[in-house]
Amino acid sequence: MADQYQNLLVDRQEDGVWIVTLNRPDKRNALNADTVEELVTLFSGAMGQGARAIVLAAAGDHFCAGLDLVEHHRADRSPAEFWQLCLRWHEAFNKMEYGGVPVIAALKGAVVGGGLELASAAHIRVADAGTYFALPEGQRGLFTGGGATIRVADLVGKARMIDMMLTGRVYQGQDAVDLGLAQYLVEDSFAHALALARRCAENLPLTNFAICSAISHMQNMSALDAAYAEACVAGVVNTQPEARARLQAFADKSGARIRPNS
Repeated sequence: MADQYQNLLVDRQEDGVWIVTLNRPDKRNALNADTVEELVTLFSGAMGQGARAIVLAAAGDHFCAGLDLVEHHRADRSPAEFWQLCLRWHEAFNKMEYGGVPVIAALKGAVVGGGLELASAAHIRVADAGTYFALPEGQRGLFTGGGATIRVADLVGKARMIDMMLTGRVYQGQDAVDLGLAQYLVEDSFAHALALARRCAENLPLTNFAICSAISHMQNMSALDAAYAEACVAGVVNTQPEARARLQAFADKSGARIRPNS
């Protein structure tokens, strides 16, 4: 399938795993307006085009340095124009988080500003030792516009996010994992993310859809409404015909057993 993307590389593998690579390495993969539109298009159509899991990777030494500040400076946008741009960022990241396809981010180098907003929309984040996280908006006279007040604050807490923005504090290594900025710290973040994506792709698509959309929706509800919604989703997912063989394997003990990591 030919791709219409200029700033993304898309490798659709036979097992349904897609490798989507941010491809502006000379800009540290900073997000310009065109890249954001490509992310909207890609994540809007991924499930319908057969994606079962997506690795979000990056060319070069850095995952994403955030908003393309050079483009922003040269565009000299009005408040209304930047407002609309921010809404497109939200559209792209919402399609990631709520789209129903597991997105595993393979992080390296800078995960900064809007790059952290992008990473926080992924379902799983895998970092290596050189990955660092920051929200430098305070020092640049800016404010987050791509969902950090929602997702990053949810990961690390309001107080830590405010500290990151006010002081430029940088997190790296085990400290970043302990805070929730990443779930894995490994030597090769891409290889680990790809292995996780392949594992996720073995799940039933409807089950993955529920995990990668319903949980986020339920977090936005009252406890009472979330409990009702959870029961409804479980009623659909837990009775799907495709699950019968897996349940039978559990019942007759022919399936893989759950074991602690060795």
